[in-house]
Amino acid sequence: MSGGWGCPHEADNKCQRVENRPCDPGMKGCILAGRFIFSDNSKNTEAARRKKKPEQQKKK
Repeated sequence: MSGGWGCPHEADNKCQRVENRPCDPGMKGCILAGRFIFSDNSKNTEAARRKKKPEQQKKK
């Protein structure tokens, strides 16, 4: 991982919370899901998508 943080539930690139699946921040069941807005919109919850739209309109 090249970032400055690490998930406490990741071990050997596998998620210990979600059936030992490959760690993919924001996937369903991830502790990050719904708490943050991701650049990949498919990982965002519906509430995060609604929240992101007004921000995009302000930038235009």
